[in-house]
Amino acid sequence: MASAENHPPPPPPPPPNGNFKTPLPKKPKVSTFISDSEVQSEFAHHDPSVARINNGSFGCCPASVIAAQQQWQLKYLRQPDSFYVNELKKGILESRTVIKNLINAEDVNEVSIVDNVTTAAAIVLQQVAWAFAEGKFQKGDAAVILHYAHGAIKKSVEAYVARAGGQVIEVQLPFPVSSREEIISEFRKALESGKADGKKVRLAVIDHVTSMPSVVIPLKELVKICREEGVDQVFVDAAHGIGCVDLDMKEIGADFYTSNLHKWFFCPPALAFLYCRKSPRSLDLHHLVVTHEYGNGLALESAWVGTRDYSPQLVVPSVWEFVNRFEGGIDGIKKRNHEAVVKMGEMLAKAWETNLGCPPDMCGSMIMVGLPARLEISSDADTVKLRNHLRESFGIEVPIYYQSPREDEVGPVTGYARISHQVYNKEEEYYKFRDAINKLVDNKFTCKLLHD
Repeated sequence: MASAENHPPPPPPPPPNGNFKTPLPKKPKVSTFISDSEVQSEFAHHDPSVARINNGSFGCCPASVIAAQQQWQLKYLRQPDSFYVNELKKGILESRTVIKNLINAEDVNEVSIVDNVTTAAAIVLQQVAWAFAEGKFQKGDAAVILHYAHGAIKKSVEAYVARAGGQVIEVQLPFPVSSREEIISEFRKALESGKADGKKVRLAVIDHVTSMPSVVIPLKELVKICREEGVDQVFVDAAHGIGCVDLDMKEIGADFYTSNLHKWFFCPPALAFLYCRKSPRSLDLHHLVVTHEYGNGLALESAWVGTRDYSPQLVVPSVWEFVNRFEGGIDGIKKRNHEAVVKMGEMLAKAWETNLGCPPDMCGSMIMVGLPARLEISSDADTVKLRNHLRESFGIEVPIYYQSPREDEVGPVTGYARISHQVYNKEEEYYKFRDAINKLVDNKFTCKLLHD
């Protein structure tokens, strides 16, 4: 059982210039890597009756990390005053240092820990709204966002940017997608639209891995285009980033990058990091909750937002220990998850005589698989009802996506399942899903039967 009490002492505070170069904690020495039975033991709290092939929505947390979290909670409850004065800042700095090195940031002060990606987005978009309000940006200047963007992020752009006077332009992306070039081409068109009539594109919001439908976006190429086209700021929504795809802040070159740590990096909810590339502009960023740390930098503002449970922010070193029980650490986990989800996706597409939503090299640990047209999925409402039916009648948890057909299509695939693979998943869970869909088709089931 992992215990926060046994962690090595935290690193010293960074020097005044913030040039914090402490390397990642050493990988724990293990004589053998974690066994399959030990993996299943770590996730024994999962409902065994459910084929949970939807890690992408809420992630997972192993028992050893839960135990470490509980130790932090008890440490706080035993002596809250001492905890806040002597433990909290040091513990959060240690977690930020692990993240800083995992993502190859230049400086630990570029890394803040927040609740989730939606909080991070609000922090960045709040700054954009102020720029419009203070006359730094002109009314009608544009923000570009992918059509695939998560609904909450779209709403955030509407709430902060559109309300402040910005023009919001959606990049219309195809689905299914067959190549990176399709995405790059549509992105260039959106930037051109944003620059029409002498206006400027002030912000580009780019997903690293889109949620629904799920596709790995050619991020480095799009950031490079933004730089060439004079886009002021690039904000990357990577809710599914860390632990799912490779990420390197120096190579990506975005101004802001945020990723949840509770989806693919085994942290308890809710936890995310927000990377802000060091620049004069980053000094204008502030947490949404104003406390006495206001003005001391976003990292410190985020580390203290009042009395609350900070234990998710403190267990990152324990998660680092957990992932290094696997061969290859987090890189090995990502590789095996990708290979497994592609294998299972191809198995399902073959069984249902459908198709994948993108080439295998454009997916991470999730992939879209076409569902049989005979299910007659004809609306977003149908996807919700079918998902509930699979959960309640078959014990299968998987998101469903509706893709409206083109006018020239005959017998089109209009429904796609987004399957995930994480270390706890077993092949039989995907066969269970295959067989459930086949049973529905054999019984001449259609989504119309689920209508009230």
